[in-house]
Amino acid sequence: MLYYLFYPLRDLFFGFNVFKYITFRAAGAAVTAFILSLVLGPYIINRLYQMKMGEKIRDGKDYTALYNLHKTKQGTPTMGGLLIVLTILVSTLLWADVLNKQVILIFFSTIFFGAIGFADDYIKLTQKKRGLSAKTKFLMQVLLTVGIFCFMISCQETRDVANKLIIPFVKHPFMVGSVIYVIFILCVIAGSSNAVNLTDGLDGLAIGCVLITAGCYGVLCYVAGHLKFAEYLNVLYIPGSGELTVYCAALIGAGLGFLWFNSYPASVFMGDTGSIALGGAMGVIAVLIKKELLLFIIGGIFVVEAVSVILQVGSFKLRKGRRIFAMAPIHHHFEMKGWPETKVTVRFWIIAIICALVGLGTLKLQ
Repeated sequence: MLYYLFYPLRDLFFGFNVFKYITFRAAGAAVTAFILSLVLGPYIINRLYQMKMGEKIRDGKDYTALYNLHKTKQGTPTMGGLLIVLTILVSTLLWADVLNKQVILIFFSTIFFGAIGFADDYIKLTQKKRGLSAKTKFLMQVLLTVGIFCFMISCQETRDVANKLIIPFVKHPFMVGSVIYVIFILCVIAGSSNAVNLTDGLDGLAIGCVLITAGCYGVLCYVAGHLKFAEYLNVLYIPGSGELTVYCAALIGAGLGFLWFNSYPASVFMGDTGSIALGGAMGVIAVLIKKELLLFIIGGIFVVEAVSVILQVGSFKLRKGRRIFAMAPIHHHFEMKGWPETKVTVRFWIIAIICALVGLGTLKLQ
């Protein structure tokens, strides 16, 4: 919005010329989202308190140890993802090229995933159910995935690369069939959304890892949208994708603002409203810039968290109740082993940074 408001005034004052630069608008988006988070955070947290949207810590035979560790968090407001989603959207509207088709797609994808997470949280907290059914979530994710693929094959900027699959460390892309590719990106988007949701179990853990991933994809979006950089690094050039950098920057600013309140001891949790929205958005961005497989490296922490749950469930069912981990997702395993919550969080952040550096390093090895 500010791009169309101020950039046309560059002939009146040369200073307005800065609005054409993605880097300037990305910085503005990050700062705006951060400030909005700090301003709106206390109000939203208080409203969640008043509406009694508090976290319910699981109790029972299998969760006694975890309950004893986390019982002080009982009643802490959840659904704080509303703050993240709101500030991302407002900041993106202000600083991105709002007529860019890819920005429009990620904007509405964020709303879509946020709505799924909100419905899931609301049902859990008000109706004492387990939230939306897995079938309902999956169906909605399928609909969005098909919509994204239809967008890619119909949009001039992405039509030529829609069916191309980039494999890290491999120089040339592979062409895949439409049905196979749709199934693949469904796994990427749904997997990313659910993996971030599983990671959201300790104060600051999920949002810290999301910030690191978003920072990497902000760089990748900028490279993919810059012809010279894309050619130099052998990255598929996708016109207009540079604007997604502004969205990633807004996400970073909103995430930092949320971390202000979510750091230990947390004043608010993001809930499914935030985790599903952020995970889904990361998956969509990875698909739009054709860096889907790289998400498995850059978002390595999320992969490990999801795999730990799969292994735990599989072991329990196939090995007659025997477990691999003390508790899953794996961050709870380390808690059960005596690691303080803050130590688990910071060490997972460190691993997330290493994964991100490895992921970015693959660009020079293609």
